[in-house]
Amino acid sequence: MNLGEPIASGNTANIYFYENKIIKIFKEHLPDTEPEYEARKQRVAYENGLCVPNIIDVKKVNGKQAIIMEYVEGKTLGELVTRNMDHVESFLQMSVDIQMKVHTVLAESLEPMSLKLKRQIESVKGLDEQIKKSLINKLASINVENKLCHGDFHLYNLIKSEDEVFVIDWVDASSGDPRADVCRTYILYSQVSLDIAELYLKLYCEKSGCSRKEILEWAPIIAAARLSENVATEDSNRLMNYILMEEHNHE
Repeated sequence: MNLGEPIASGNTANIYFYENKIIKIFKEHLPDTEPEYEARKQRVAYENGLCVPNIIDVKKVNGKQAIIMEYVEGKTLGELVTRNMDHVESFLQMSVDIQMKVHTVLAESLEPMSLKLKRQIESVKGLDEQIKKSLINKLASINVENKLCHGDFHLYNLIKSEDEVFVIDWVDASSGDPRADVCRTYILYSQVSLDIAELYLKLYCEKSGCSRKEILEWAPIIAAARLSENVATEDSNRLMNYILMEEHNHE
Protein backbone atom coordinates (compact mmCIF):
# COMPACT_ATOMS: atom_id res chain seq x y z
CA MET A 1 0.00 0.00 0.00
CA ASN A 2 1.30 3.45 -0.90
CA LEU A 3 1.27 5.46 2.35
CA GLY A 4 3.02 8.57 1.01
CA GLU A 5 5.21 10.62 3.32
CA PRO A 6 4.95 10.26 7.12
CA ILE A 7 3.06 13.05 8.93
CA ALA A 8 5.30 12.53 11.97
CA SER A 9 8.43 10.62 12.81
CA GLY A 10 9.96 9.48 16.10
CA ASN A 11 12.65 7.20 17.54
CA THR A 12 10.43 4.14 17.41
CA ALA A 13 8.02 4.69 14.53
CA ASN A 14 6.79 6.70 11.55
CA ILE A 15 3.17 7.90 11.53
CA TYR A 16 1.08 7.95 8.35
CA PHE A 17 -2.40 9.26 7.56
CA TYR A 18 -4.17 6.83 5.22
CA GLU A 19 -7.87 6.47 4.33
CA ASN A 20 -8.91 8.54 7.36
CA LYS A 21 -6.91 6.34 9.74
CA ILE A 22 -3.55 6.67 11.47
CA ILE A 23 -1.01 3.97 10.67
CA LYS A 24 1.96 3.79 13.01
CA ILE A 25 4.77 1.76 11.40
CA PHE A 26 7.50 0.63 13.78
CA LYS A 27 11.22 0.82 13.08
CA GLU A 28 12.83 -2.52 12.35
CA HIS A 29 15.21 -2.54 15.36
CA LEU A 30 12.29 -3.00 17.76
CA PRO A 31 11.15 -6.44 18.97
CA ASP A 32 8.07 -7.96 17.29
CA THR A 33 6.20 -7.74 20.60
CA GLU A 34 6.44 -3.92 20.73
CA PRO A 35 3.32 -2.95 18.67
CA GLU A 36 1.04 -5.36 20.54
CA TYR A 37 2.31 -4.16 23.92
CA GLU A 38 1.94 -0.49 22.99
CA ALA A 39 -1.57 -1.18 21.69
CA ARG A 40 -2.42 -2.87 25.00
CA LYS A 41 -1.42 0.27 26.91
CA GLN A 42 -3.71 2.39 24.74
CA ARG A 43 -6.54 -0.15 25.10
CA VAL A 44 -6.26 -0.01 28.90
CA ALA A 45 -6.78 3.76 28.67
CA TYR A 46 -9.62 3.43 26.11
CA GLU A 47 -11.46 0.69 27.98
CA ASN A 48 -11.37 2.73 31.19
CA GLY A 49 -13.27 5.55 29.51
CA LEU A 50 -10.36 7.89 28.83
CA CYS A 51 -10.50 10.01 25.70
CA VAL A 52 -7.93 8.25 23.48
CA PRO A 53 -7.97 7.13 19.83
CA ASN A 54 -9.45 3.64 19.39
CA ILE A 55 -7.09 0.87 18.21
CA ILE A 56 -8.48 -0.71 15.04
CA ASP A 57 -5.85 -3.38 14.38
CA VAL A 58 -2.28 -4.52 15.04
CA LYS A 59 -0.77 -6.18 11.97
CA LYS A 60 1.99 -5.99 9.38
CA VAL A 61 1.73 -3.22 6.78
CA ASN A 62 4.13 -3.36 3.84
CA GLY A 63 6.00 -6.11 5.69
CA LYS A 64 6.55 -4.02 8.84
CA GLN A 65 4.93 -4.13 12.28
CA ALA A 66 2.15 -1.55 12.60
CA ILE A 67 -0.73 -0.26 14.71
CA ILE A 68 -3.79 1.05 12.88
CA MET A 69 -5.91 3.47 14.89
CA GLU A 70 -8.71 5.99 14.67
CA TYR A 71 -7.73 9.40 13.27
CA VAL A 72 -8.52 12.34 15.52
CA GLU A 73 -8.88 15.61 13.66
CA GLY A 74 -7.67 18.69 15.48
CA LYS A 75 -4.63 20.56 16.75
CA THR A 76 -2.50 19.77 19.77
CA LEU A 77 -2.81 22.06 22.78
CA GLY A 78 0.92 22.71 22.29
CA GLU A 79 0.34 24.06 18.78
CA LEU A 80 -2.59 26.18 19.99
CA VAL A 81 -0.58 27.65 22.88
CA THR A 82 2.34 28.48 20.58
CA ARG A 83 -0.05 30.53 18.45
CA ASN A 84 -1.55 32.31 21.45
CA MET A 85 0.35 32.29 24.75
CA ASP A 86 -2.66 33.90 26.49
CA HIS A 87 -4.17 30.40 26.60
CA VAL A 88 -1.28 28.78 28.43
CA GLU A 89 -2.87 28.76 31.90
CA SER A 90 -6.30 27.54 30.78
CA PHE A 91 -4.76 24.76 28.66
CA LEU A 92 -2.47 23.71 31.52
CA GLN A 93 -5.56 23.63 33.80
CA MET A 94 -7.31 21.44 31.23
CA SER A 95 -4.27 19.17 30.95
CA VAL A 96 -4.00 18.75 34.73
CA ASP A 97 -7.66 17.68 34.91
CA ILE A 98 -7.02 15.10 32.18
CA GLN A 99 -3.80 13.86 33.78
CA MET A 100 -5.54 13.43 37.14
CA LYS A 101 -8.26 11.42 35.40
CA VAL A 102 -5.59 9.18 33.79
CA HIS A 103 -4.15 8.61 37.28
CA THR A 104 -7.46 7.25 38.61
CA VAL A 105 -7.14 4.14 36.40
CA LEU A 106 -5.65 1.00 37.97
CA ALA A 107 -3.15 -0.46 35.52
CA GLU A 108 -1.86 -3.64 37.13
CA SER A 109 -1.62 -5.41 33.75
CA LEU A 110 1.11 -3.02 32.53
CA GLU A 111 4.82 -3.08 33.32
CA PRO A 112 5.55 -1.53 36.74
CA MET A 113 7.11 1.91 36.37
CA SER A 114 9.73 1.08 39.03
CA LEU A 115 11.10 -1.79 36.89
CA LYS A 116 11.24 0.44 33.82
CA LEU A 117 12.99 3.27 35.72
CA LYS A 118 15.51 0.85 37.26
CA ARG A 119 16.31 -0.60 33.82
CA GLN A 120 16.74 2.89 32.35
CA ILE A 121 19.00 4.10 35.17
CA GLU A 122 21.19 0.99 34.92
CA SER A 123 21.62 1.53 31.18
CA VAL A 124 22.91 5.15 31.38
CA LYS A 125 26.45 5.26 30.05
CA GLY A 126 28.89 7.50 31.88
CA LEU A 127 26.84 7.89 35.07
CA ASP A 128 28.85 7.06 38.20
CA GLU A 129 27.99 3.54 39.48
CA GLN A 130 27.69 4.82 43.06
CA ILE A 131 25.12 7.44 41.96
CA LYS A 132 23.17 4.76 40.05
CA LYS A 133 23.14 2.56 43.15
CA SER A 134 21.97 5.42 45.34
CA LEU A 135 19.14 6.29 42.91
CA ILE A 136 18.01 2.66 42.63
CA ASN A 137 17.99 2.38 46.44
CA LYS A 138 15.93 5.56 46.66
CA LEU A 139 13.50 4.17 44.07
CA ALA A 140 13.14 0.94 46.08
CA SER A 141 12.42 2.93 49.26
CA ILE A 142 9.47 4.91 47.86
CA ASN A 143 5.98 3.51 48.32
CA VAL A 144 4.45 3.48 44.85
CA GLU A 145 0.95 2.98 43.48
CA ASN A 146 -0.26 0.92 40.49
CA LYS A 147 -1.98 3.74 38.65
CA LEU A 148 -1.95 4.33 34.92
CA CYS A 149 0.87 6.78 34.12
CA HIS A 150 1.26 8.16 30.60
CA GLY A 151 5.02 8.63 30.82
CA ASP A 152 5.24 11.49 28.31
CA PHE A 153 2.36 13.75 29.26
CA HIS A 154 2.54 17.29 27.83
CA LEU A 155 0.51 19.71 25.69
CA TYR A 156 1.83 18.27 22.41
CA ASN A 157 0.34 14.86 23.25
CA LEU A 158 -3.14 16.33 23.74
CA ILE A 159 -5.28 16.88 20.63
CA LYS A 160 -8.21 19.28 20.87
CA SER A 161 -10.93 17.95 18.60
CA GLU A 162 -14.10 20.06 18.82
CA ASP A 163 -15.26 19.74 22.47
CA GLU A 164 -12.99 16.88 23.45
CA VAL A 165 -9.29 16.52 24.16
CA PHE A 166 -7.67 13.22 23.17
CA VAL A 167 -4.52 11.86 24.80
CA ILE A 168 -2.14 10.35 22.24
CA ASP A 169 1.25 8.55 22.21
CA TRP A 170 1.01 5.88 24.92
CA VAL A 171 4.38 4.27 24.12
CA ASP A 172 5.87 5.16 27.55
CA ALA A 173 2.84 4.26 29.68
CA SER A 174 3.31 2.08 32.74
CA SER A 175 1.73 1.15 36.04
CA GLY A 176 3.16 3.41 38.68
CA ASP A 177 3.10 6.49 40.84
CA PRO A 178 1.23 9.60 39.65
CA ARG A 179 3.77 11.86 41.40
CA ALA A 180 6.56 10.39 39.23
CA ASP A 181 4.46 10.96 36.10
CA VAL A 182 3.89 14.59 37.13
CA CYS A 183 7.58 15.03 37.90
CA ARG A 184 8.46 13.86 34.39
CA THR A 185 6.02 16.37 32.89
CA TYR A 186 7.57 19.11 35.04
CA ILE A 187 11.10 18.18 33.85
CA LEU A 188 9.94 18.11 30.21
CA TYR A 189 8.35 21.58 30.52
CA SER A 190 11.33 23.03 32.38
CA GLN A 191 13.54 22.25 29.37
CA VAL A 192 11.42 24.67 27.31
CA SER A 193 10.28 27.19 29.92
CA LEU A 194 10.75 27.21 33.68
CA ASP A 195 7.76 29.57 33.97
CA ILE A 196 5.45 27.06 32.26
CA ALA A 197 6.91 24.21 34.34
CA GLU A 198 6.31 26.11 37.59
CA LEU A 199 2.79 27.14 36.59
CA TYR A 200 1.95 23.53 35.68
CA LEU A 201 3.29 22.23 39.02
CA LYS A 202 1.43 24.90 41.00
CA LEU A 203 -1.86 24.03 39.24
CA TYR A 204 -1.33 20.30 39.74
CA CYS A 205 -0.58 20.70 43.46
CA GLU A 206 -3.63 22.96 43.95
CA LYS A 207 -5.98 20.54 42.20
CA SER A 208 -4.59 17.26 43.55
CA GLY A 209 -3.60 18.18 47.09
CA CYS A 210 -0.08 16.77 46.45
CA SER A 211 2.81 18.82 47.74
CA ARG A 212 5.58 20.16 45.53
CA LYS A 213 8.09 18.29 47.72
CA GLU A 214 6.34 14.90 47.15
CA ILE A 215 6.54 15.41 43.39
CA LEU A 216 10.08 16.78 43.17
CA GLU A 217 11.35 13.96 45.38
CA TRP A 218 11.21 11.97 42.11
CA ALA A 219 13.33 14.47 40.12
CA PRO A 220 16.77 12.76 40.45
CA ILE A 221 15.29 9.35 39.49
CA ILE A 222 13.26 10.71 36.55
CA ALA A 223 16.20 12.82 35.32
CA ALA A 224 18.55 9.80 35.38
CA ALA A 225 16.01 7.67 33.49
CA ARG A 226 15.60 10.50 30.96
CA LEU A 227 19.39 10.46 30.35
CA SER A 228 19.05 6.88 29.06
CA GLU A 229 16.78 8.09 26.24
CA ASN A 230 19.61 10.03 24.54
CA VAL A 231 17.24 12.73 23.28
CA ALA A 232 19.19 14.98 20.91
CA THR A 233 17.41 18.18 22.02
CA GLU A 234 17.78 17.46 25.74
CA ASP A 235 20.50 19.19 27.77
CA SER A 236 22.23 16.41 29.70
CA ASN A 237 23.93 18.92 32.05
CA ARG A 238 20.51 20.16 33.12
CA LEU A 239 19.47 16.58 33.94
CA MET A 240 22.73 16.02 35.84
CA ASN A 241 21.85 19.02 38.04
CA TYR A 242 18.68 17.24 39.19
CA ILE A 243 20.66 14.05 39.85
CA LEU A 244 23.45 15.80 41.77
CA MET A 245 20.87 17.69 43.83
CA GLU A 246 20.05 14.28 45.32
CA GLU A 247 23.71 13.54 46.09
CA HIS A 248 24.09 16.87 47.93
CA ASN A 249 21.03 16.01 50.03
CA HIS A 250 22.86 12.90 51.24
CA GLU A 251 26.09 14.63 52.15
